[in-house]
Amino acid sequence: MRYHFFQSAVALYLLAGLSHAAEPISLETRLEPFVDEFLIESMNGDLSQQLQKPEPKEVSLVTDKPWEGNTCAYYTIFQDSDRYRMYYRGSHFDEKTRKGTHPEVTCYAESKDGIHWTKPNLGLFEFNGSTENNIVWDGIGTHCFAAFKDENPDCPADAKYKGISRGRPQGKRGLYVFQSPDAIHWKLMHPEPVITTGAFDSQNLAFWDRHTKEYREYHRIFTNGIRAIMTGTSKDMIHWSKPQLLKYPDTPDQHLYTNAVLPDPRAPHILIGFPTRFLPAEGQRVEPTFMSSRDGVTFRRWLDPVIPESAPKDRGGNRSNYMAWGVVELPSRPNHLSVYATEAYYTGPDSRLRRFEYRKDGFVSIHAGQKGGELLTKPIKLGKLAERLVLNYKTSNDDGSVRVGIETLSGQPIAGHDIKDCTPLTGDAISKTVTWKKSADISTLKGKSVRLRFHIQNADLYSLQFQPWLR
Repeated sequence: MRYHFFQSAVALYLLAGLSHAAEPISLETRLEPFVDEFLIESMNGDLSQQLQKPEPKEVSLVTDKPWEGNTCAYYTIFQDSDRYRMYYRGSHFDEKTRKGTHPEVTCYAESKDGIHWTKPNLGLFEFNGSTENNIVWDGIGTHCFAAFKDENPDCPADAKYKGISRGRPQGKRGLYVFQSPDAIHWKLMHPEPVITTGAFDSQNLAFWDRHTKEYREYHRIFTNGIRAIMTGTSKDMIHWSKPQLLKYPDTPDQHLYTNAVLPDPRAPHILIGFPTRFLPAEGQRVEPTFMSSRDGVTFRRWLDPVIPESAPKDRGGNRSNYMAWGVVELPSRPNHLSVYATEAYYTGPDSRLRRFEYRKDGFVSIHAGQKGGELLTKPIKLGKLAERLVLNYKTSNDDGSVRVGIETLSGQPIAGHDIKDCTPLTGDAISKTVTWKKSADISTLKGKSVRLRFHIQNADLYSLQFQPWLR
């Protein structure tokens, strides 16, 4: 009797655990890219998550001015209404004397299309007797000044743009914060460093996280002899939480120099980053990688470079392959996202910044080969606006396709949405509505908890989203 009671208790405990584990995910109309395992219950067959690499495009900037040079670095790029803004360090290193040839300055460039950039004569700071230059800041923090447009709705007008950078005046070493009303004229927000735990000789950054409604910063530190990344949060950019180290489950310790973390432009509840892996044993070579997080601390980090040394060109030398901080959409490329990376560091009279291009949501895909395979999602609760299912995908060859079925939590196909009745999706689409027997309407399933079953062959699946019909 006691044994049967124990069996029943165990069975109830396991059922309770399964019930808790299967608690449905509420997506509402949120876009979900497949950058991690958040939606994935299982995959089988010729199916895998695959890191994607951006396609190299044109050179965007050459640092050929006297106040710039061959060690310009730590680029920041963001869109601001009808223009794109860029900030970067102007510096030059003489390889014969092993010294810098002029003081470091912060430079500024802007663009209407993200492709062609100009260096305006700002008239703010003197260099070699002239103020005809694009130097936007010359004071504390020129080594690695990183700026952003503050999206905090309560941000005052005279601090609509903010910055963060390393400084060490009179021994007061740490990260200082800056403000500007127009992205050009800058001043310190606070006379003292606001973050003091860290190494900081890298691109440290901060931004307003509209998903969590707080400022978040990422900066560099040494831990156990390894270059690592820390993060903290703040409500006002002045008072910060105690920084904590980022976590990368099941990933080996590696030197990570810059981090380039920001909200995913299309799914801002997810943070993405392009940390630069530093390889001191390989001639101090660097290469950008990719990572993503849903809490800002624990990241899924990929080990393959997203911009390898083989990408054109001059990326194999000492510190010659950093990713800029910023992901932007260009007016001439509405289905793509642009990123930028440096090349030719130390090697010549100047250095270069090159543009690279992803498809939208194209950082990671669910990739299926010739034999195909199936992906089953975790339970999903459909919201009140879930009237159709939209996918971002690309198929290859004549037999490439994506099909999807909607099932009950117990695995039974839902009438009218069986995978065998799905019209195969083929070709290349950023936003394509799924149909079953010529009907795409899923409004009868609002409020219900379901699973999606994908069959994918010779194709890449990038994201999904439940949307209302346009009215």
